[in-house]
Amino acid sequence: MTTHTYNSTLTWSGTTTDYDTYNRRHEVTLAATAMSLSADAAFHGDPDLPNPEQLLVAAASSCQMLSFLAVAARSGITVVGYQDHADAVMPEDQKPMRLTTMTLRPHVTATATTTARVERALHKAHQQCYIANTLTCEVLLEPTIEIL
Repeated sequence: MTTHTYNSTLTWSGTTTDYDTYNRRHEVTLAATAMSLSADAAFHGDPDLPNPEQLLVAAASSCQMLSFLAVAARSGITVVGYQDHADAVMPEDQKPMRLTTMTLRPHVTATATTTARVERALHKAHQQCYIANTLTCEVLLEPTIEIL
């Protein structure tokens, strides 16, 4: 059996002498691509930079799309467009704090098929999505489907 390993490198420098003012900006390198990140603005981060919570939502959204495109291609469904407006909620009154619900809202545009076939493929892909299967929060799928 093959085991897949995924790596990232994180770099931060600064000082934590004061909680309110220490720098939350850090860099993550994935393969050869580096991106600057910060904490959520609610936690003294830079609102102009992505934060880990957003990356987690993006990872689930991307995994759902890639799983769906694979299922669609294998099923003979011609997909010509895919957009997702995903979000996750993290209530501050729950301890330990964590994301409790993530909602993926893919808008799929397909040709020469039925809405029911696309919907079945979306749900099959959701069951196969590695990231969604890894998360402990509820991951909801609220698709809209457009057939041209």
